[in-house]
Amino acid sequence: MSPPRSVQELVDLLQEIEGRGYKAYKRLQGPWSFDGFLLEFDHVQGDPFADPSRVRVIVEADVAGFDPRAYANEERALGVAALLVRTFRHRAREAATDRGSGKSGTIRMEDPGQVVLPQTAVRVDAEGGVEARFAVGLPARGRRISGHQAVRLLTDDVPGVVRDALMASAHPPEEVERCAAANEDATLLREALEDRGLVAFIADGSHLPRRSGVDDRPMDPEEVVPFQSPPSLQVTIPLPNAGDVTGMGIPEGVTLIVGGGFHGKSTVLRALQDGVYNHRPDDGRELAVADAATVKVRSEDGRAVTGVDISGFIDGLPLGRPTRAFTSENASGSTSQAAAIVESLEAGARVLLVDEDTSATNFMIRDRRMQELVPSDGEPITPFIDRVQDLHTHLGVSTVLVIGGSGDYLDVADQVIRMRDYVPEDVTGQAMEVAEALPTGRVKESDAPLPSPEVRRLRRDSLDPSRRRRSTYVKVPDDRTLLFGSDTIDLAAVEQLALRSQTRAVGLALASVARDFPDVGATVSRILDWVEERMEEDGLDALSHRRLGTLTAFRRFELAAALNRLRTLQVE
Repeated sequence: MSPPRSVQELVDLLQEIEGRGYKAYKRLQGPWSFDGFLLEFDHVQGDPFADPSRVRVIVEADVAGFDPRAYANEERALGVAALLVRTFRHRAREAATDRGSGKSGTIRMEDPGQVVLPQTAVRVDAEGGVEARFAVGLPARGRRISGHQAVRLLTDDVPGVVRDALMASAHPPEEVERCAAANEDATLLREALEDRGLVAFIADGSHLPRRSGVDDRPMDPEEVVPFQSPPSLQVTIPLPNAGDVTGMGIPEGVTLIVGGGFHGKSTVLRALQDGVYNHRPDDGRELAVADAATVKVRSEDGRAVTGVDISGFIDGLPLGRPTRAFTSENASGSTSQAAAIVESLEAGARVLLVDEDTSATNFMIRDRRMQELVPSDGEPITPFIDRVQDLHTHLGVSTVLVIGGSGDYLDVADQVIRMRDYVPEDVTGQAMEVAEALPTGRVKESDAPLPSPEVRRLRRDSLDPSRRRRSTYVKVPDDRTLLFGSDTIDLAAVEQLALRSQTRAVGLALASVARDFPDVGATVSRILDWVEERMEEDGLDALSHRRLGTLTAFRRFELAAALNRLRTLQVE
């Protein structure tokens, strides 16, 4: 790499290329030495209307000046990095000025949302150094360089944002400690679940409701009923920063969340599905966590299913259609939900979350009257109610279900939580009494244990990320749509994707499998392991050599979900 050039050389260059064609900006490529940090152009845009130029800022540890406690371990450093991202975005919005055509004057960093995850926008390393990746729109008038505006952008605006966001002096020490401590506590709280036989924990005082279904920020505290655990499910867990934390522990097994409409059932379930991630301070869910291998499953009419063994739930289809390697371009609600469960188990899920509202009714239950009208020899579906205990007993997979209209599930529940006015009550004993006093007469559809699913081996060559002349085409037009090569992967039903930057990283991971995975055919679990191993060794940069600042870590379950919805997918 060439040695860094000085700020004065940068000013001279920008004045020299004033008024020239926009491509003359390519001379900015490489590192520039500023007072206190290094700025490097990794990619210079070729047009003012194109994506802004990608730049990196590197601040040495002694200049950044963070207390060693802020980066004492990876979890604390992640919490601090998330603070720096949020601050950088805020300062960039304040500093950004319209400096000409197209995206001239833009200073942009990826949105971290409410979650705290490894990401490529800002990294605090083990020595306390800081690297930030963001985009700047180089100024132009039409398609001619506006060098004087570029001088202001690169020598005033950008350094000002760097000083106001990436240095310890820009942040109250107590806020830095709060962000580090909150993230460390959340991770240790999640890790404490298994030893206590729990699948989830929600601390007393948590604020669970969100502003809307598309806005993950917390609702106004004045409108929220703080969470309060029922005494019988109350658990206290010691944490290094928060001390002893008390809340509701959800045990392993089959848990029902019941109650009237609008009393908070789905709000609790959403907190559990989002509890696989840590959250920023003041989110309200900092101490609401779920087992890291928790997967929300639902029906999804019309999705593609490829070679999935759904015979444990659906068998004996008309015309003898096999279900041990079920394939469909247009799956029904029941077959898609069965496939989602099997695919989650294949990826290693330990906990399933199910909401009655987003499930296929005929997959969830067949009551006694329907059993009489349609005998089992004419019904290929073994409903979930007859499998949910088998999942726990034989496979060690727990399930949490939101149920509002099917009392038959009381017969298979290990614990029942009733939501009333947003307050949980443990009504397990009462539920057992109701089930005994009011038997439904329903007959279990199958006594056979769940069969071990057929192991799928995927054909790597069925993953093709190329499009026209581009060997890798991965675009994310919105949070839940992934353009992969010539295919469009609909991820609308993959509810645990929290950020567009996660979806982008998932797409690049699929491309890396297509490009670099060593085996032509391999099991799904081996492919997922391989991606995780690469990311553990090289971080998110393992997915792309372009030093992108727009990637956030994902779980193997969301990668598997995207892989399984790829319509070109083939299995051996």
